[in-house]
Amino acid sequence: MKRLILFAAMAVFLAGCAGNGVRIATPDGKIVLTPLSENVVRVQMTGELDVPELEELIYDAKPARVRYSVTKKAGVTALKTAGMSVEYDAESGLLTFFDADGKVLLRESGRKVTGNVVGEMSCYDVTEVFDSPEGEFLYGTGQFQDGFLNIKGLTRRLTQVNTQISIPMVLSSEGYALLWHNYGLTDFNPASECITLESLDVAGDSQTVNATGTSGNRRETRFFCGFGGELDVPESGKYALMLDMGQSMSRKQYLEIDGNTVLDINNTWLPPTTSTIVELEAGAHEIFVEGVRGDAPKLFWRLSDNTTTFHSPVATGLDYTVFAGTADECIASYRQLTGEVPQMPKWMFGYIHCRERYTSSDDILENAAGFKEREIPLDVIVQDWQWWGKYGWNALRFDEDHYPDPKALTDSLHKDNVHLMLSVWSKVDRNSEAGKDLEANGCYIDGTDWIDFFKPEAAEYYRNCFLDSLGRYGIDAWWFDATEPENDDLAGRLIGPDALPGEFYRNVYPLFVNRTMYGGLKTLSDDEPVILTRSAFAGIQRYGVVTWSGDVGNDLETLRRQVAGGLGQMASGLPWWTFDAGGFFRPWEQYTDEAYQERMLRWLQVSVFLPFMRVHGYMSRTEPWRYSENTERIFRKCIEQRKALEPYILECARRVSEEGWTMMRPLIFDFPDDAEALKQDCEYMFGTDYLVCPVLKEGVSEWSVYLPNRNGGWEDTRDGKRYDGGQYVTVSVDLEAIPVFRAL
Repeated sequence: MKRLILFAAMAVFLAGCAGNGVRIATPDGKIVLTPLSENVVRVQMTGELDVPELEELIYDAKPARVRYSVTKKAGVTALKTAGMSVEYDAESGLLTFFDADGKVLLRESGRKVTGNVVGEMSCYDVTEVFDSPEGEFLYGTGQFQDGFLNIKGLTRRLTQVNTQISIPMVLSSEGYALLWHNYGLTDFNPASECITLESLDVAGDSQTVNATGTSGNRRETRFFCGFGGELDVPESGKYALMLDMGQSMSRKQYLEIDGNTVLDINNTWLPPTTSTIVELEAGAHEIFVEGVRGDAPKLFWRLSDNTTTFHSPVATGLDYTVFAGTADECIASYRQLTGEVPQMPKWMFGYIHCRERYTSSDDILENAAGFKEREIPLDVIVQDWQWWGKYGWNALRFDEDHYPDPKALTDSLHKDNVHLMLSVWSKVDRNSEAGKDLEANGCYIDGTDWIDFFKPEAAEYYRNCFLDSLGRYGIDAWWFDATEPENDDLAGRLIGPDALPGEFYRNVYPLFVNRTMYGGLKTLSDDEPVILTRSAFAGIQRYGVVTWSGDVGNDLETLRRQVAGGLGQMASGLPWWTFDAGGFFRPWEQYTDEAYQERMLRWLQVSVFLPFMRVHGYMSRTEPWRYSENTERIFRKCIEQRKALEPYILECARRVSEEGWTMMRPLIFDFPDDAEALKQDCEYMFGTDYLVCPVLKEGVSEWSVYLPNRNGGWEDTRDGKRYDGGQYVTVSVDLEAIPVFRAL
């Protein structure tokens, strides 16, 4: 009886606490549970190793003092807030998370925290396993090229490369989100089994392509070759596969199992890994992979089970946060803690025109005038790379032979209400005048041309050079390219003032770059800076950045993968995203190729319903009038449709900034109880009014769409026909528009 009274007294004593959470001693170390708001709890575990103390990069706001209670009874310690609770079971050593009504949201099922060393620095190797019940849908981890939106059971390696943005955040149909708080490489559902594929004595074709790189345009000859091996699985079932081509960037990702094509992904540049899920029978399976000379492919595999695992080999401890609530509530809470989204200027939501590339001020002005003469709306025109010309890569100086007066250029554009965006890089040619100055001031990461933004003095020096050189021209928007840095270039480097191994900060270079530049640009004007950047990390939305999906191809399967990747980024909490409408890599005969122009129009029709509408193309003249008369007409129609949607888009954008809202919405946001809606990997809501259904095959006259279950049903915006929700329907399509339905 006395013991029961003691526990009751303890519960009363701790009720109403608003301090720094509860600390729980465990055999593996001390667990700290910290409520960050009524529906958010952070979990941390510390050990005895002497690990570096890293800067807090994700959480920007000081957490509010949250009222909570702590009870301890029968080996269970429970922390409860008004919005959720979490229990620690001393017997299992594991945590369980509940919503405010006591429903289980998430349950740990295993944990492993061991010591590790990177370079000469101690760190932890951390693995956390969670139950993932049958029927759960999981979205997130950023923008990937594997084409999966629902990533339950999928294996992914979270690194930053061109076309891949890694953000360790997932959103669940079970009513929670989880942020894995680690700045380095993270394996999502890591596969412990692996086979190394052997080179086959079979000569493949060769192909010479026009490619981009960190030093500009170049031609590259690729020699294709085959690799083989045997995969022996112990039981029949669903298997997660991850193909690692063994180079910092892939050129081809082709996988056959027993003669059946499983993966066939082509692009001029690809991430080093890609993933899929397949059904396999028990026993041996013949594996064939086609890649290019220099590849060293490995195939990782695991039996897919009802678990979700996060693994980080370089960590300062276990650290993750659970958010409880609907998708909108989770994302809003995430933004409150990691930084709200600044208001973007109205003109950025119009039409953004880009090509690779304009070659002079006259070239820009001539093409801007072409829009005006044809009465085609134009809000932003973009100068891509190499405006520095003779001065060297990103020398922070216009080549006056082609750009004699940059201020006059921007002034001329402004007279016609057109804004200028300029491409700037976070690397500088060491042989340029600017590069020699930066090197003399210790601004480079050793062995690279990348600026060491981890060093405060180096970041400040680069920022000041940038502002002094370019800040006086009245340029409206900035395109910070290759902010991964390209080719995952931090691995094996020493960075920052303490010469830490780059593995500790491997995924957060884009956060440092854009934080530096955002702060510098704020000194130029009272207006919010506008930044387009190719890579991102958790919390970067507070710097107002827009990301795009990188240097991708133009086929419609690639379009599908971009939309799925963009929706994955939305589920990871970052709201501003777009792609190169029409594809970056385009065929030479694009101006006469009817099949390409059909594909280009499908990209454009989707881009009308993205947070930002932006056209781009490698070694291309992308203006509407370069194409056939009919293509130009539909191209113009897309731009005009975007302009007509402006009031709606601006209201959506206001909600993003003021309510922590999401404009491009995976269907989990609005239809969490509709299982068929949750399966859709390419349909999405644009705001709450429009269901967007991309057309992803050429030459089709009808298209099947799923209309989510909702009261009131749907209206086809093309012909006004009405449909009930909760059903698949087949609708007619032509080249004029993709199916977009208005919620009734």
